[in-house]
Amino acid sequence: MDDFKDLRIVDNFYQTSAFYPMPTILIGTISESGKTNLGAYSLCFPYYVAGKDYYAMILECRNNSNTAQNILRTKKASLNFITDKRKYFKEAVRLGFPGDTTEEKMKNCLFNLVDSNISKDRPQIIKDSFQVFECTWDDSLEEAFNDKPGNLDGYNPPYRNFNGITSKFGAHFILKIDKILMIEKYYNTIINGVKAKNFPRIPVDYGYRDSTNFWYTKFSKPIPEKIQAKEGDISSVIYASSRIDPEVKFTEQACQKLTKIPRIFLKSALTQMVKLAKEERITLIDEKALELINDKRHKEKKRK
Repeated sequence: MDDFKDLRIVDNFYQTSAFYPMPTILIGTISESGKTNLGAYSLCFPYYVAGKDYYAMILECRNNSNTAQNILRTKKASLNFITDKRKYFKEAVRLGFPGDTTEEKMKNCLFNLVDSNISKDRPQIIKDSFQVFECTWDDSLEEAFNDKPGNLDGYNPPYRNFNGITSKFGAHFILKIDKILMIEKYYNTIINGVKAKNFPRIPVDYGYRDSTNFWYTKFSKPIPEKIQAKEGDISSVIYASSRIDPEVKFTEQACQKLTKIPRIFLKSALTQMVKLAKEERITLIDEKALELINDKRHKEKKRK
């Protein structure tokens, strides 16, 4: 451990006491005047990713920011992911400067805004984005619906643990993802198979590190590394498949093709296959039926 130094942990440690790569997101909300407000954020990450009845992001921000105050009031937000163009990042830095009113910061905004196609009461989205998450704040968690806008000089306790007003000047918002929008090029990449050349040019933000600059890096071609799949014992696949549904069976040859599925995901994968087999009135899943089922899974993913 002689090579490591003990660095003091201070406020905003992810910026001041660490090198921490983050996304660059412009969050759209609706001001009291009904105008879309854009704020630049990096502390916005996936939160509910599986096993819930919805998917969600978590946003961490100052509770007296335009963004936080607007979410407290309207509960709606758009998460706009921009590419690594220098002029885009420069504009993101400008939009992230605290203290400006919506009218001041949006007067000569570089980005082109278009209406949401969900409803008119939602913030506009940035047409220049490569993807957008349209979200609604779940204020039912921790009874955060009791938190109201207006306290720009700071909020008094008690504070929430993870949703709503979490400290005198802090807030966390669990944002339910209502819709993911993506431009066609990258939509096709996800649906038809990702290749290095087809990734969007995503910037990586390193946060505010001194009194002068924000730092980010432009996109570099990603490098693929093959997953070192561990083949399971065919007997374990046969055992698991025989206990999914008494009406649908798997042949040994089909089970052999499923040995690369990680054990932790095996039951859910087999359950989905049995469900699709029943829809096709298949009671014995052999290699041919497995090919049909996998093709149907691919088509369902494409429709989504």
